[in-house]
Amino acid sequence: MTKRNTQQRRHNILAQVNELGEVAVEKLAEQFQTSEVTIRKDLTALEKSGLLLRRYGGAIALPKEIVSDEVDSKRKVAIAKAAASLINDHNRIIIDSGRTTAAMIPELANKRGLVVMTNAIKVASRLLSLENEPTLLMTGGTWDPHSESFQGQVAENVLCSYDFDQLFIGADGIDVKRGTTTFNELVGLSQVMAKAAREVIVMVESDKIGRKIPNLELPWKIVTTLITDTGLADDKRKAIEACGVKLICAEIID
Repeated sequence: MTKRNTQQRRHNILAQVNELGEVAVEKLAEQFQTSEVTIRKDLTALEKSGLLLRRYGGAIALPKEIVSDEVDSKRKVAIAKAAASLINDHNRIIIDSGRTTAAMIPELANKRGLVVMTNAIKVASRLLSLENEPTLLMTGGTWDPHSESFQGQVAENVLCSYDFDQLFIGADGIDVKRGTTTFNELVGLSQVMAKAAREVIVMVESDKIGRKIPNLELPWKIVTTLITDTGLADDKRKAIEACGVKLICAEIID
């Protein structure tokens, strides 16, 4: 089974879920003439991508209240696609915790030979659902329920032992004069991640740019690229570029 066939099958499964409201593993295996194990893997991958919900023996469509966040989802997907386009085969990358960074993972399906370090269980789980299965490294450390990720000295020590091509990291806010900001006071690991990577790529929606948040996480001098969407105002765009940061404004596709 080629990757193209796998993607087409998953596309068809999702279409059926959205049309019928629910599907059964047994019937899908019969329809697509494949094993139930393969269908379960398809459903797991689609769930990890936030496209459906698994249920015993099959899957159901997402509740309407979850799907209603369509604008934000499109922003994240646009930013994720732009970020993934910067990754070459066999790159060694870090993906920090967060919904925007996690949205990039489906876009890595066609990348070969990636080595990916993360401190987030959700990111790791989504990576393992990819058919090409990148080499996965986990930081370990102390679990922080606020960020849903591992933090602390152990995680920092692990990162210091490696060298990476790129870091992909989100932010709670952007101070156009100073850099990325966060509500979380645990900023040590983010700074160690940045030191371990040759490129630091920040992924953030435009409505977070200009937010007043007290904790500076990454100053502009260590940020290579900021990827956002086309909702960014011109004055903020100019202010960020004046700090020497490469700015990419991803177009949201309806």
